[in-house]
Amino acid sequence: MKRVLLPTDFSDNAYNAIKYAVQLLKEETCQFYLLHTYTPAMISAGSMMDSYSALTLQKVAQDRAKKQLDELAARIIKEFPNSNHSFTCNVSFNMLISEMTNSIEANAIDFVIMGTKGATGAKEVFLGTRTMYAIKNLECPVLAVPGHFDYEAPKEILFPTDFKLNKDNKFLPMLRELCDQHVARLHILNAYYGIPLTEIQIDNKSFLDAYFIDNAHLFHISEGTDVVEAVAQFQIKTKINLMVMIHNKHNFLENILFKPVINHLVYHTNVPFLVIPSVERQLK
Repeated sequence: MKRVLLPTDFSDNAYNAIKYAVQLLKEETCQFYLLHTYTPAMISAGSMMDSYSALTLQKVAQDRAKKQLDELAARIIKEFPNSNHSFTCNVSFNMLISEMTNSIEANAIDFVIMGTKGATGAKEVFLGTRTMYAIKNLECPVLAVPGHFDYEAPKEILFPTDFKLNKDNKFLPMLRELCDQHVARLHILNAYYGIPLTEIQIDNKSFLDAYFIDNAHLFHISEGTDVVEAVAQFQIKTKINLMVMIHNKHNFLENILFKPVINHLVYHTNVPFLVIPSVERQLK
């Protein structure tokens, strides 16, 4: 049984991600955990309201959130009836990432599915930040669904890679399961900078070829471009329904000098984007 965490702020964007989740996993037995976190407005020290009033305010916010979450669960069950799916609601007075971390550990969550608004230009400082924080801080896969994306079965999956992956990544089977369940074709894309692959990279490429032997898969090379441009060019030529990447751990200097590829893609992708933490990130 799959255990999937679905954080929501009750926005259309969040509900679109939930709709994607239940359709993507319609053939799977799933326990979905609907999560809403709230932080009532802080009461200033100069306020006439006492601590009792503050607690009352928190209780009101909690009750309202519980009611909304129960109504949300009922809406999902009505719109997408599925005897294989069950829902648990959790409302918490906490910061989102902290509560997601707690839920992942307490409920043995397999992966998180959440909405992302996307961004352009300077606005990206303010948009999609919750999804980025989740990707950076959680030690399980995160599937980010653009708010405008209408569900499409992932028949064409893009997997950009530098062939530096760890074969023992415990989340790698997720990608093969998606290919199996949706009879998908996997496009393995490498951005070539003119530097030949090392022996380790060649070995990993052979590993992927064997690992996906029962799935339709193709290797692609994009010459003279970085990963972001390679992905953009590929999507112009080939329609894809899902993108998957492994999030490697960047050191401090790299984070200062270069915008990490994952950051850029999660803000600008037009299709759902599954980010799998590397083994290194899982052990941070």
